[in-house]
Formats: sequence, structure tokens, C-alpha cells
Amino acid sequence: MVWGCMGWNGVGKLTEVQGIMDAQQYCDILEDGVVESFEKLEMAEGERIFQQDNDPKHTSNKATKWFEDNDIQVLVWPAQSPALQQYPRPPAGVHELWDRVVEEWNKIPPATCQKLIESMPRRIQAVIKAKGGHTKY
Repeated sequence: MVWGCMGWNGVGKLTEVQGIMDAQQYCDILEDGVVESFEKLEMAEGERIFQQDNDPKHTSNKATKWFEDNDIQVLVWPAQSPALQQYPRPPAGVHELWDRVVEEWNKIPPATCQKLIESMPRRIQAVIKAKGGHTKY
């Protein structure tokens, strides 16, 4: 499993999750990855919205307090995992999978991040219209 983020200027830090993540490890990753990514991506305070899914560790009291303490607005959104189907064979193990994920992550250009960010109002409106149900997205 990995944690990563993106902004208008491209991708932020990518972090490999060791073992089974709990609320404390998630907060440790946030402490290290979010702050570094905000700086790398030149994201101004007050203009940051953090998106994550409803995983219990993401919505834990510990994580909620971390976001509050760091004055970061959170937008809850369902998760979607990227597919690594372009490779001719499955990864031989966790290390090869990690190498592939890092390779694909670093290929994401800023324009892709910008397109996704610009599409968010349209996507949110579709979810509202579907009353939280299935959308084309």
C-alpha cells in the first residue's frame, strides 16, 4: 500500500506503507508527507483541501485531531485504486510492485493533476445529483 498526494503543480511525496496501517501510522505519514508535499507543490495556506476516503483510520479521532491541529480542510471522497495493467506480467513480489507504483507515480505530469482538480466541481455535482450513488466517474 502507498500514500501519496498531488496538487496543481504536480505530484507530492509518495510514501510506502509498512505492514498494516493504523491511525497512528496514518498520522505519522501525514506529518511527514503532507507538510513536505504542501511545500514542494507551493500550496498556500487557506487554499488547501485534503481528499481521502472513509477508511476508519482516516476518520479516526486521532486523524481528525491532526487535521484540525494543522488547520487542513478535509473533503471525504471514496477511494479509487489505480491499475497497473500495462505490464506484461504481474509483479514478482512486493518490491517489484513498489518499483512499478513509484515509476507510474513519477510519470504523472502537472497537467494531469490540473485537469483532475478542475474536474472536481463537475464530479461533485454528479455525486450530489446521484444522491451519493453511482456516477460515470
